[in-house]
Amino acid sequence: QVQLVESGGGQVQAGGSLRLSCAASGRTFVNAAMGWFRQSPGKEREFVAASITWSGGSTYYADSVKGRFTISRDNAKNTVFLQMNSLKPEDTAVYYCAADSTPFIRALTSSEYDYWGQGTQVTVSS
Repeated sequence: QVQLVESGGGQVQAGGSLRLSCAASGRTFVNAAMGWFRQSPGKEREFVAASITWSGGSTYYADSVKGRFTISRDNAKNTVFLQMNSLKPEDTAVYYCAADSTPFIRALTSSEYDYWGQGTQVTVSS
Protein backbone atom coordinates (compact mmCIF):
# COMPACT_ATOMS: atom_id res chain seq x y z
CA GLN A 1 0.00 0.00 0.00
CA VAL A 2 1.39 3.36 -1.04
CA GLN A 3 1.49 6.06 1.60
CA LEU A 4 2.69 9.65 1.50
CA VAL A 5 3.21 11.28 4.88
CA GLU A 6 3.84 15.01 5.17
CA SER A 7 5.47 16.80 8.07
CA GLY A 8 6.89 20.21 8.86
CA GLY A 9 3.84 22.41 8.75
CA GLY A 10 3.10 24.97 11.42
CA GLN A 11 2.60 28.62 12.17
CA VAL A 12 5.10 31.29 11.26
CA GLN A 13 5.19 35.05 10.93
CA ALA A 14 5.31 36.74 7.56
CA GLY A 15 8.83 36.70 6.19
CA GLY A 16 9.66 33.46 7.96
CA SER A 17 10.52 30.04 6.61
CA LEU A 18 9.26 26.48 6.86
CA ARG A 19 10.43 23.23 5.36
CA LEU A 20 7.90 20.56 4.48
CA SER A 21 8.85 16.91 4.04
CA CYS A 22 6.94 14.09 2.42
CA ALA A 23 8.06 10.51 2.90
CA ALA A 24 6.72 7.90 0.50
CA SER A 25 6.41 4.21 1.26
CA GLY A 26 5.06 1.21 -0.58
CA ARG A 27 6.85 1.92 -3.86
CA THR A 28 9.55 4.15 -5.26
CA PHE A 29 9.02 7.17 -7.50
CA VAL A 30 12.50 7.52 -8.96
CA ASN A 31 11.30 8.23 -12.50
CA ALA A 32 7.92 9.67 -11.63
CA ALA A 33 6.87 13.22 -10.90
CA MET A 34 6.37 14.34 -7.33
CA GLY A 35 4.78 17.61 -6.41
CA TRP A 36 3.20 19.90 -3.88
CA PHE A 37 -0.26 21.44 -3.98
CA ARG A 38 -2.14 23.63 -1.54
CA GLN A 39 -5.70 24.44 -0.68
CA SER A 40 -7.10 27.26 1.40
CA PRO A 41 -10.72 27.54 2.63
CA GLY A 42 -13.17 28.28 -0.15
CA LYS A 43 -10.61 27.79 -2.88
CA GLU A 44 -9.71 24.95 -5.20
CA ARG A 45 -6.54 22.96 -4.73
CA GLU A 46 -3.74 24.69 -6.62
CA PHE A 47 -0.39 23.64 -7.97
CA VAL A 48 2.65 24.83 -6.04
CA ALA A 49 5.70 22.94 -7.33
CA ALA A 50 6.74 19.75 -9.10
CA SER A 51 9.95 17.82 -9.60
CA ILE A 52 10.96 15.38 -12.30
CA THR A 53 14.21 13.47 -12.28
CA TRP A 54 14.72 12.22 -15.86
CA SER A 55 16.48 14.02 -18.69
CA GLY A 56 18.70 15.81 -16.22
CA GLY A 57 15.85 16.70 -13.91
CA SER A 58 13.64 19.79 -13.81
CA THR A 59 11.55 21.72 -11.34
CA TYR A 60 8.40 23.71 -11.93
CA TYR A 61 6.75 26.38 -9.80
CA ALA A 62 3.57 28.38 -9.65
CA ASP A 63 4.22 32.04 -10.40
CA SER A 64 3.03 32.96 -6.92
CA VAL A 65 5.86 31.03 -5.24
CA LYS A 66 8.65 31.31 -7.79
CA GLY A 67 11.82 32.63 -6.20
CA ARG A 68 10.58 31.89 -2.68
CA PHE A 69 9.90 28.14 -2.64
CA THR A 70 12.27 25.33 -3.60
CA ILE A 71 11.30 21.72 -4.25
CA SER A 72 13.90 19.00 -3.88
CA ARG A 73 14.04 15.23 -3.66
CA ASP A 74 16.08 12.55 -1.99
CA ASN A 75 15.40 9.47 -4.10
CA ALA A 76 17.45 7.26 -1.81
CA LYS A 77 15.00 8.09 0.98
CA ASN A 78 11.95 8.30 -1.30
CA THR A 79 11.29 11.77 0.08
CA VAL A 80 10.37 15.13 -1.41
CA PHE A 81 10.85 18.48 0.32
CA LEU A 82 9.44 21.98 -0.05
CA GLN A 83 11.58 24.78 1.35
CA MET A 84 9.40 27.86 1.80
CA ASN A 85 11.08 31.21 2.40
CA SER A 86 9.75 34.76 2.63
CA LEU A 87 6.35 33.41 3.56
CA LYS A 88 3.31 35.62 3.11
CA PRO A 89 -0.13 35.48 4.74
CA GLU A 90 -1.56 34.42 1.38
CA ASP A 91 0.56 31.26 1.56
CA THR A 92 -1.67 30.05 4.39
CA ALA A 93 -3.21 26.75 3.32
CA VAL A 94 -3.17 23.01 3.77
CA TYR A 95 -0.23 21.69 1.78
CA TYR A 96 -0.39 18.28 0.11
CA CYS A 97 2.35 16.26 -1.47
CA ALA A 98 1.52 14.08 -4.45
CA ALA A 99 3.15 11.42 -6.58
CA ASP A 100 2.39 10.16 -10.06
CA SER A 101 2.16 6.40 -10.64
CA THR A 102 3.18 6.74 -14.29
CA PRO A 103 6.87 7.36 -14.94
CA PHE A 104 8.22 9.95 -17.36
CA ILE A 105 5.18 12.21 -17.25
CA ARG A 106 5.63 15.89 -16.51
CA ALA A 107 2.68 16.19 -14.15
CA LEU A 108 1.67 19.76 -13.31
CA THR A 109 -2.05 19.39 -12.56
CA SER A 110 -3.77 17.64 -9.68
CA SER A 111 -5.62 15.26 -12.00
CA GLU A 112 -2.32 13.78 -13.16
CA TYR A 113 -1.31 12.62 -9.69
CA ASP A 114 -2.44 9.32 -8.25
CA TYR A 115 -1.17 9.34 -4.69
CA TRP A 116 -1.74 12.03 -2.10
CA GLY A 117 -0.64 12.74 1.43
CA GLN A 118 -3.03 13.69 4.20
CA GLY A 119 -2.00 17.34 4.16
CA THR A 120 -0.18 19.60 6.61
CA GLN A 121 -1.38 23.03 7.73
CA VAL A 122 0.76 26.08 7.09
CA THR A 123 -0.37 29.31 8.72
CA VAL A 124 1.41 32.60 8.08
CA SER A 125 0.47 35.51 10.30
CA SER A 126 0.99 39.15 9.41
